[in-house]
Amino acid sequence: MPSLPVLPRQRIVSIDALRGLTFFVMLFVNALSGASGVPPGLKHVAATVDGMGLADFVFPAFLYVVGMSIPFGLNRSVATHGFGKTLRQVAARAFGLIVLGLFMVNAEEGYNEAAMGMSIHLWLLCFYAAAFLVWGAFRFAQPWHDRLLRGIGVAGIVALACVYRSGADGQLWMTTAWWGILGCIGWAYLVTSLVYLAGAGRKLVLALATMACVLWFGVSQAVDGNGVIAMHATHTSIALCGAWCVMLFFDRQADKGSRVLAAGAALAGFLAVCAWLLHRVYPVSKIGATPPWALYCAALCTGLFVLLYWLIELRGVTRWTALVEPAASNPLVTYLLPMILVAGMRLLGLHWWPALMQGTGAILFSLLFAAAVMAVVAILNTRNFKLKL
Repeated sequence: MPSLPVLPRQRIVSIDALRGLTFFVMLFVNALSGASGVPPGLKHVAATVDGMGLADFVFPAFLYVVGMSIPFGLNRSVATHGFGKTLRQVAARAFGLIVLGLFMVNAEEGYNEAAMGMSIHLWLLCFYAAAFLVWGAFRFAQPWHDRLLRGIGVAGIVALACVYRSGADGQLWMTTAWWGILGCIGWAYLVTSLVYLAGAGRKLVLALATMACVLWFGVSQAVDGNGVIAMHATHTSIALCGAWCVMLFFDRQADKGSRVLAAGAALAGFLAVCAWLLHRVYPVSKIGATPPWALYCAALCTGLFVLLYWLIELRGVTRWTALVEPAASNPLVTYLLPMILVAGMRLLGLHWWPALMQGTGAILFSLLFAAAVMAVVAILNTRNFKLKL
């Protein structure tokens, strides 16, 4: 295979800042999701509405940052392990995300607790514990200790899968449904990684693959094709845009300084125009995973990254990034920690005080909750409490 482009080996602070900010907004809007009396623009819009709120921007921002991370991760892996092992690692990482998403989405609805013989919240907490055993970042002097814990975790996940029951009579099992947030990220990561490797990171290949994803959605809509696959195509287009942005900014052949800022702004404008044109045909809808929604969000992410690149990489304003760096370096724990808290509260029959779920109080509480989770993750990082897929 052709050699991959040359990219910086050090962590890019501006990308970490974008990732960390995305997590903070995610924590905020998730905490706000059950509140009343707050501006509707902060929440998800209904599936029938042509538009999006702040909450509808978070998931595509995740996908975009995943796409930005792919070139750096694959370049390091290929340089260290070669293409063969890199492909196996990509498959294993995607599989792990898909498994996490599959279990989490099946804990949302359709389950039959009576047939399972246990609370769905207990089942989910057991899954989180098993997942940490499988994908936890352990460091033992004896390698077999690590293998033992991972083996226990795998056995636990298999046992929980066997216990799961769904349907009114409890005769059904798990359903892939829409794969859940992490599952969708896993599929987008897999396809984007394969496109990047097959095309040797060329920007033209990434752009053509993005167009192919949009075309897939359009054809699927026209012939009443598989809606889930069309959804994954739209999600993948966002991740591809993230990889495209990275190659524009950090490829050895890329311009530097003000020229790369102009190129980034041009990419954001181009994506926005494409979204505007597609909006003539399709609505802006996160639930429908429409191309205008995807490309508008990719344009917003690109524009935000241009601003962060200018502020951090060119102006050197970096001290504030320490506030969001812990979440950026430990993304899965940051994502799962609130889920674990909510599952534990529901298992114990606990709820947030009503005053924290209404109006201005809900907004302030959600901001404090997001900050608190980021602080907890920072503490966990010092103890190497991480998940590594």
